Amino acid sequence: MPSAEGLALFETACRYGPLGPLCEIGSYCGKSAIYLGAAARLSGSVLFTVDHHRGSEEIQPGWAHHDPTLMDPRFGKMDSLPFFRAAIAAAGLEEEVIAIVGPSATVSRHWNTPLALLFIDGGHSEVPVTADYEGWSPHIMIGGALVFHDIYPDPADGGQAPYRIYQRALATGSFEEVAVEGSLRTLERIR
Repeated sequence: MPSAEGLALFETACRYGPLGPLCEIGSYCGKSAIYLGAAARLSGSVLFTVDHHRGSEEIQPGWAHHDPTLMDPRFGKMDSLPFFRAAIAAAGLEEEVIAIVGPSATVSRHWNTPLALLFIDGGHSEVPVTADYEGWSPHIMIGGALVFHDIYPDPADGGQAPYRIYQRALATGSFEEVAVEGSLRTLERIR
């Protein structure tokens, strides 16, 4: 996440945090959780992060964004959880950032708390981003925010699944765009 996008995410979370809890889908090693957690602290809120910590498809072995230091040799799988926990501890945000380790779709089916802000930045292919949107967006309160990362209108710039879901959210008439910074898009729930 570029610094300008991280700062915009922080400012957005500061604006919506006083309304209630924040939720991040896709935590990876914790960079965006630090921006959101710092905003939660300033706004008197809390951040729930939801991630299975086994890595999305684009960071698996053989893919361009794979980081072999995140492999757990005991299981032959990615494991970003120790790196995430270390980042949150080093930032002093363990009271504000609550990690939920598990599949987003499973957790969303059992979630009942209205959210002031939902940040979707998990898997970037069609199935996971659709499941994240469908499972979590109903929990956003009126006046709350839906924030997407990696929105690329031009296919030459990046994957299109998040962009299609972002367009789908706008088409519902329940959300209106209120901010853009790089590939970050913020929508506010209006109904």
